[in-house]
Amino acid sequence: MDSKNRLVIAIAITCLMVAAIFASFGRSLFFVQIPSITLSNGTGDGSGSGGTGLEDGDQYWQVSVTPETVQSIVATLARPDSYYRELTVETLWSTGSYSAPVQVWEDGGWTHVRQTLSSGAVRHDLTGSAAAYYWYEGSTAWNLFHADERSADLAQRIPTYETVLELETESITQAGYELRGSYPCVYVQVQGEGDGVERYWISTDNGLLISAEREQGGELVYRMTAYTQVQTPCPATASFALPDGQVLHTL
Repeated sequence: MDSKNRLVIAIAITCLMVAAIFASFGRSLFFVQIPSITLSNGTGDGSGSGGTGLEDGDQYWQVSVTPETVQSIVATLARPDSYYRELTVETLWSTGSYSAPVQVWEDGGWTHVRQTLSSGAVRHDLTGSAAAYYWYEGSTAWNLFHADERSADLAQRIPTYETVLELETESITQAGYELRGSYPCVYVQVQGEGDGVERYWISTDNGLLISAEREQGGELVYRMTAYTQVQTPCPATASFALPDGQVLHTL
């Protein structure tokens, strides 16, 4: 082999090495800020605490979040079965606002919510799959009413983000990945009734709603944020008992 051919081969090898390094480096730059959201074409049943339905042997691929794909992505997220967290719910109007601190304990299908109302009273809600109870701190009297799959979220005064899965795609006006607090989230904006607009930020780490907003007529009327650390599982000190001492659930 003459020197000219050896030079050509050496140059070709060098170019291939440079291209491979650039491709690898460029890929890492492109994906560094994108949460690990994957969809599977396998047949996993999605069982397990906080599972995503992805099984060994499934094939996965990165998905861009758009109004057309966001429902498929949200469907892969699942809330943990047992946790404690704190959130803040703000109600806003033209002349003022109120910010309510809310504590949430969740375990085994039971949710205990403690929140301070604008009157200063502290309300407790204890919600199961079919029954819900509420009372005010300092009293042993409680009230009972029927519960459904959205009652626990209503007690926390947060929207049930899974309703996004039921929407017509045309009502989803924006979608993407966003950092909310310290949580990487899937972001969804929905056109509501009339001039209402709703926004959801759902954690890609734990499937919980991290933030939500509602606008009416271009004015913000509601905002929820939950940026504090989530404790999983629910701490052993949690109580799922009525104020008269009846225990409805134990950890």
